[in-house]
Amino acid sequence: MAKVRANGLLHHVQRLSHGPAVTPGTRPPTVVFLHGAFIDSLASFYFTLGPQFADAGFDVVMYDLRGHGRSERPPTGYTLEDFTDDLAALLDALDVTGPVHLLGNSFGGTVALDFAVHHPERTACVTVVESGPATRGWAATMTGALRQATGSRSEEEALAWFVAEYGALASTRQGDALHDAHIARLGRAAGRLIATTSIARDIPDGRTLTDDDLRALDRPVLLINGQGGLVAEETARLAGLLPRCDVVVVPGQKHSVLVEDAERVGTIALDWAKGQSPLAGGVV
Repeated sequence: MAKVRANGLLHHVQRLSHGPAVTPGTRPPTVVFLHGAFIDSLASFYFTLGPQFADAGFDVVMYDLRGHGRSERPPTGYTLEDFTDDLAALLDALDVTGPVHLLGNSFGGTVALDFAVHHPERTACVTVVESGPATRGWAATMTGALRQATGSRSEEEALAWFVAEYGALASTRQGDALHDAHIARLGRAAGRLIATTSIARDIPDGRTLTDDDLRALDRPVLLINGQGGLVAEETARLAGLLPRCDVVVVPGQKHSVLVEDAERVGTIALDWAKGQSPLAGGVV
């Protein structure tokens, strides 16, 4: 475990790099994993895709977003641009100078796309799992959902909301006692995060991307969705806007596809990442 100061905050960072180079004689390409908001942390990747990419020869960077996991939790400063600025500063602090592959799950995918639009020179390609960009429609949806959570009068009510909201997004593990207990623990953490910070107000109020922004994004993008997930409609729209976009749907899965079918998601993401020429050679 390491704590790295970036953009004025201490971030919990884990780094893995122990496989042979993707291309012999070249520097290993860097992949940065970005987890989801509220009930997530870098652990989602540390126990799933992180080792898989490291074994394949990638330099893997995982970190807890501000306010999450073991990273510092400021009372304010949770707009999308804050998260994107954190990533840019973190790459500087880690001395990662070349373009990186970004792989984001849920809100992490939203951060990844925002970073790619505003820092295309630092982006090689982007993989997004069950997510999409911060559009005006996305902001409105987030506002409505978070209003329900912040309307709770107690931590117990906030927990109940998160368990109902996020537990319903699972597909193969409903009724699993250990899984349900895990969701409950995450729900309590999310309730505390909402109660002690401005995150529920800040995320919907951050900047948004326009269709023109997305049309101008010339980096390869892979969208991985669960068959019964949340973003099918948005994915169809994105595929018509992004110049270089691939879409893969994982059958029988919902929004929690990363956790519930990590092996399949990892295989899809890794095969695609290896096929991107900037990563295969380690340079752009």
